[in-house]
Amino acid sequence: MLSLNSVFWFLKISFIFCHLSDPRCFWRIKDTENNLGDKETYCFFSISTKHGYVKNDYFQWNLYKQVTPKTRHLIFSVYLALEEINNNFHILPNISLVVDIECILQKYSEKTGLILKSEELIPNYYCINERRYLIVLTAPLWAISTKLGPYLFMSRIPEVSQLYCGHFHLPLSDNEQFPHLYQISPKDTSLPLAMVSLVVHFRWNWIGVIISNDDHGIQFLSELRGEMQINIVCLSFAIIIKTQKFMALKELHMNYKQILMSSAKVVIVYGYKDSPIIYALLLCKSQGMFRIWVSVSQFDMITILGDFLLYSSTGTFIFSHQKPEISGFGQFIQRVHPSNYSSELSFAKLWWTYFRCSLPPSNCKKLKNCPTKTVFKWLFMTPLGMAMSDTCYNLYNAIYAVAHSLHDMLLQQLDTWSKNDGKELEFDPWKMFSVLKTLQFINPAGDLVNMKQNLKQNVEYDIFYIMDFQKDYGLKMKIGRFTGHLSSGQQLYMSKEIIEWATDIDQILPSICSMPCRPGLRKSPQEGKDICCFDCNPCAENEISNMTNMDQCVKCPENQYANDDHTLCLEKVVAILDYRDPLGITLVGFALFFSVLTSVVLGVFLKHRDTPIVKANNQTLSFVLLISLIFCFICSFLYIGHPTMVICILQQTTFAIVFTVATSTILAKTVIVLLAFKITVPGRRMRWLLETGAPKYIILICTIIQLILCGIWLGTSPPFVDADVQMVHGHIIIVCNKGSVIAFYCVLGYMGFVALASFTVAFLARNLPDTFNEAKLLTFSMLVFCSVWITFIPVYHSTKGKIMVAVEVFSILASSAGLLLCIFAPKCYIILLKPQKNSFQKFRKPHAIADNVS
Repeated sequence: MLSLNSVFWFLKISFIFCHLSDPRCFWRIKDTENNLGDKETYCFFSISTKHGYVKNDYFQWNLYKQVTPKTRHLIFSVYLALEEINNNFHILPNISLVVDIECILQKYSEKTGLILKSEELIPNYYCINERRYLIVLTAPLWAISTKLGPYLFMSRIPEVSQLYCGHFHLPLSDNEQFPHLYQISPKDTSLPLAMVSLVVHFRWNWIGVIISNDDHGIQFLSELRGEMQINIVCLSFAIIIKTQKFMALKELHMNYKQILMSSAKVVIVYGYKDSPIIYALLLCKSQGMFRIWVSVSQFDMITILGDFLLYSSTGTFIFSHQKPEISGFGQFIQRVHPSNYSSELSFAKLWWTYFRCSLPPSNCKKLKNCPTKTVFKWLFMTPLGMAMSDTCYNLYNAIYAVAHSLHDMLLQQLDTWSKNDGKELEFDPWKMFSVLKTLQFINPAGDLVNMKQNLKQNVEYDIFYIMDFQKDYGLKMKIGRFTGHLSSGQQLYMSKEIIEWATDIDQILPSICSMPCRPGLRKSPQEGKDICCFDCNPCAENEISNMTNMDQCVKCPENQYANDDHTLCLEKVVAILDYRDPLGITLVGFALFFSVLTSVVLGVFLKHRDTPIVKANNQTLSFVLLISLIFCFICSFLYIGHPTMVICILQQTTFAIVFTVATSTILAKTVIVLLAFKITVPGRRMRWLLETGAPKYIILICTIIQLILCGIWLGTSPPFVDADVQMVHGHIIIVCNKGSVIAFYCVLGYMGFVALASFTVAFLARNLPDTFNEAKLLTFSMLVFCSVWITFIPVYHSTKGKIMVAVEVFSILASSAGLLLCIFAPKCYIILLKPQKNSFQKFRKPHAIADNVS
């Protein structure tokens, strides 16, 4: 046999499925003839029993005229429940429930808080023969229940209890202060989470709150702050309305100004509609200040001005305890008072009427753009029904709770009743009250009613969107629900289709303190402000943010780099000075050209080695210089292409050695030229230096020193292949790391020293007389050589990547080409184009010495 809970969940799942596949909307007419709006009259519903079937006297005319239209709505729900129970043979057979209704028109005073106009309703005596009441249902104002409770208990039956059917109020749950009072409405334990979930769903994070200054409001605000902190939602303002009924106009304007000055477009309202909160809301309405209001069902009301209390041009969100609609409620009202409620229009003036709205008008993409006739046709295309407010539904369930409690007691007392000889059975109010507080049952609508307050923690809420339609109509649509007992992320369900069709939420600016930081930017908190208020700063180099509102940027891996928008990490391109690169092709072309040109010059000199111009300038050193220049041009090929460990070592050592050979050869040539002319002067004894060929050892000595330096370099910290990921943005530069920078600059410095010595000696010999004296050519060539390498140092350090390598290759080619052209171009010109000058007849006597030396 299925348990009660199993049956309930089966019905619940079926209800939710039907509800989602066939949603219902509500509409209402603003009754301009009713100057009371949704004002409610406080009523006692005193319940007693009577043997046999008893038909309750529905609405005596004086009572009908005394109460407000909204109160009639409450009374109708009580009478409906009574009729269903009394006609049901399965509940309290042969016993009827009878209700006595007494309504009180109340007014407030600043000192006592409450003055009763109908004091005659509270006598100070009780007649024994008077009908005994089992329990008293009270609604809808909690404040009167606290004032009238003690008098009620003294005047009726000392042990009678009160079942409060209005909205839950925290002080009423104090069993010590109110031992005979019980609330049927569940506590709003999950309401703060539900409201914050709605705020997060629409991506709002900057809201205001208006609450009443009582324990209930303060507790709600505390729980709301906790949920907001978890979900990163910030509070722009919190207005706590004092509980005095009448507030100073100055204080109201201060509250209004605080709302007006805030940039928050969403305001949560929580409290009681009979509190001064209503005056603050009316002031906002009168001043034409509209916000997106988020509140509870008791603020779903029409004021005495004939407008919705929480009217907003962008609509209002209302949270209401999830409940099914009671079928037959409208037909019952029509049957009870056919003269006053004969049509759907009369229902719509009383309260919300519901209809199926699964299919909106086909020719309307947006509700606000629908023609009036189309919308009305949509409203009346399906049968309408009368909806119940939360208080009505509580009263309806309270009557059933009393009936089920008495029925359980009746089943336990069958033996006792049979011995009473048909006398009317009397129920113990105390016992019934204790049974009622632990009761669970399923009402006719299929909803599980749980009277245990400690088990009413996971309350489910319907989320409604209320908007004005035309001027005199209101439209309310269920756009979602919140189920607290589900896992996080599944608690809130919102109907995207209805929201897009019926609302303009997506067209208004979001309620946020700061505009979201787009991808590529990061949040930077503003000093002294909430976490929701921030500036947007760009990510640092090689960092990205690929989502909105990132607190920190993420650094790209070393083999990747950030794009220009700092939203994506891209793979770095491996960059080398390649043979296929235009720059590489150009440098290779120059290197080949000058290598071939130097080889041609060497061939010319070999062919004309017996001519004066070749012999006069020491042909052996000229051949050594030309061969070293060929290797200088060829060593530039080591810098182009993908480097390896061997290539990196050869790059530096070959470059250092061949250039040392070239510069030391020039030094030897200049020394020989200088000595050749010095020994012609009388008294000089330096001929032996030329005869022994001592200057030629300069090349060997200088080269050996350079080899020693290179050996030390390779032995301590040799060059190696390195991938530099930081040098150039977006590229991985494959370069030959110098290893020891000190060793590199020692080698380069030594080469520079030899070059400077060559330049100095050549400069000293520049003015010596001789037809084929190359001292001037050597001086100019070394000036070009030194200029190139002096310029190389700052340029090399100011460039990055393969351009740095290209600068080094260019310096090698330029300096080598400078030596080649400056020294050998004039000689080739004479040898090839001016052969008549290349003859011994042109020599004078002093030249014979130089010729013999060569």
